[in-house]
Amino acid sequence: MTLSKAEVERYARQIVLRGVGGPGQNRLKQARVLAIGAGGLGSPALQYLAGAGVGSLGVCDDDVVSLSNLHRQPLHGTGDVGRKKVDSAAEAIARLNPHVETIKIDRRLDDINARALIVDWDVVLDGSDNFAARYAVSDACFHVGKPLVSAALGEFDGSLTVLKPYENAPDGRPNPTYRCLFPEPPPPGTVPACAEAGVLGALAGMLGAMMAMEAIREIVGGFFDGDRGMVGRLLMIDARAMRFEMLSYSWDEANPLNGAAARTVSSR
Repeated sequence: MTLSKAEVERYARQIVLRGVGGPGQNRLKQARVLAIGAGGLGSPALQYLAGAGVGSLGVCDDDVVSLSNLHRQPLHGTGDVGRKKVDSAAEAIARLNPHVETIKIDRRLDDINARALIVDWDVVLDGSDNFAARYAVSDACFHVGKPLVSAALGEFDGSLTVLKPYENAPDGRPNPTYRCLFPEPPPPGTVPACAEAGVLGALAGMLGAMMAMEAIREIVGGFFDGDRGMVGRLLMIDARAMRFEMLSYSWDEANPLNGAAARTVSSR
């Protein structure tokens, strides 16, 4: 697959990057990235992925645009209120970059349909807003062997990590799963929803852009020699103190996906 003259000009400032180049831009053009949710995280992520020239973008969301979404979801506008998010997202992506194909998935992902929805994509971005979807997405990505970029938002805080538990770490142990980081979801009612606690729109934009960057890093195969990526690392952001902390986490042999017991069963 080759780039057209218009595409070369459009992506010129990206192609000259040593960590991307022509081969990397062609990989982006061939790539298929699925965003779970076109909201606070998925909206900015999809914008930057479209701008970067990812060939096919999947938008999985069964919600409609509401007026209270717009301060943090710039993919949608005032005129989109009441419309399906997948429709307004597809139109916005087409305006941003006509070379990008948008595939609309107007349904809610759950633990029953997750694997079927994810299997045909190269990279998955989890911008969902509930714990049931987060565990369904991460479990499905493990089972079908797809890299997952996962982010979460609080009131003035957020986090970001990348998961590839179907591969081994440099030390020979499996890479950690989402369940190694968060073994169980919090009890119902202990974490307030966005409508109750609130969320800072600019913080959602920051994390969404970072999600796009990690997806691009995965597609082009790393930006340069020594690129560590985010596997086994959790970025935590405190917007009030403008503090960024990077925590390392590793495989938990008690996790149910690729833990010791699961590996014993699968090897029989």
